[in-house]
Amino acid sequence: MARTTGGPAWAGCLVVAYLSAVPASSWPQQAAANTELRTPNPATPSGPNPEPRTQSPAVTLADLERMALARNPTLSEAQADVLASQGRKRQSGLYPNPTIGYEGREINSGPVYRGGEHGIFVEQPIVTGGKLGLSKQVFATEAEQAQSEAAAQRQRVLNSVRIAYYRALGAQERVGLTAELADLARRAARTSSELANVGQADQPDVLEARVEAGRARLDLLAAQSAQDSQWQELAATVGNPALPMSTLAGKLDDPLPMIVEQQALAAILSQSPEVKAATQGVMRAEEALKRARAERLPNVELRGGVDYNRELLGPMNAPVGWEGEAEVGVQIPLFNRNQGNISTAQAELTHARQELERVRLGLRASFAAAFHDYAESAEAVMAYRDQMLPDAEQAYRMYLARYREMAAAYPQVLIAQRTWFQLREEYTSALVREWESAVAIQGYLLTDGLAAPLAPGEPATLWPGVEVKP
Repeated sequence: MARTTGGPAWAGCLVVAYLSAVPASSWPQQAAANTELRTPNPATPSGPNPEPRTQSPAVTLADLERMALARNPTLSEAQADVLASQGRKRQSGLYPNPTIGYEGREINSGPVYRGGEHGIFVEQPIVTGGKLGLSKQVFATEAEQAQSEAAAQRQRVLNSVRIAYYRALGAQERVGLTAELADLARRAARTSSELANVGQADQPDVLEARVEAGRARLDLLAAQSAQDSQWQELAATVGNPALPMSTLAGKLDDPLPMIVEQQALAAILSQSPEVKAATQGVMRAEEALKRARAERLPNVELRGGVDYNRELLGPMNAPVGWEGEAEVGVQIPLFNRNQGNISTAQAELTHARQELERVRLGLRASFAAAFHDYAESAEAVMAYRDQMLPDAEQAYRMYLARYREMAAAYPQVLIAQRTWFQLREEYTSALVREWESAVAIQGYLLTDGLAAPLAPGEPATLWPGVEVKP
């Protein structure tokens, strides 16, 4: 092969290896006769490159979502919190049980008392002031809050699965790109060695080609390692860490949702499960304050019973016989009027109202960052797709044509080729970032599907003045 000035021969071998399938009647016949060149197949690299992985059938995003909804442990935790809140609601409205017992008085074996008085009694507290209804309302609101938290956790899991899916899909596409480059470099190294055997390349050229092939192989190993990491994250998120590596169905450059800033923010502030749960927290605190105030009204204690009096105090020295008893009592709120619990409930209400405001402000701040990432990534994707990638490919093709006409040096073609591949990888990264931001915004900014769900009522499950009695 005739060598041109301006760069090492291995770079020319890299270009020849990449486009060996293109008819090249103008190429020197001696090189064509002494080198066997084939179209690179990134899916089946050979030689020193890593072997392809055995993969299961393609997995779709819908498959992963179904798996996560069935296996992610945080969803079961959230559902258990809902059941616990419903149990507290039921328990708080139950009426106090009566007390029944035995009583004995003046138990003496003397000739008059003859063993004393013996009988049974029944006690029943009468709850006043609508306390049971107020307690039940507190925990009814808590149960609704638990359902909102469960809905938030479900959305959080779905968002995390989608984000992990697009990250893994991006890693999968990067492996394809680096595999293509690694196969290209390997073929270039082989071509350089074959040219050296016929005196058309120097030994330094062969060594440089081998170095380039080794570096490309390391890049492929790094891309595969990153893909493994992303897959493990995805498998953990769906609740199946043993999920075997599989090809992910779908494309990153599928049409992305169009997000309008003010509309998206308004939807988050009005529909977010976090806002709904915080609003229900305010309602719960208001009900708890009513309940604490009602505690000032004392309950009525009723007690009644019958005794058999064996004392000889009746006519003709007979036993007294059956006697009845009745008691009615109330606790006088002289010192304890539930002042402390009322003050605590008022403070908790203030806290709940400020928490609602904090949630709204936090969502605004998170939305600003997420929308900035979305807008920036969308602009980058558009620039890569509509301008830079077509220009880079055209520049590469033009340099290649000039090289085949012996009008361009090898490094010019190589630089153009590397620029094209680098832009393709950057385009993939921009697509992943855009999908991540879009998923977060459309999913009410709920992420981290393995974070423990918040149990309603924590840390004040037993609100001041509200008891769940056994």
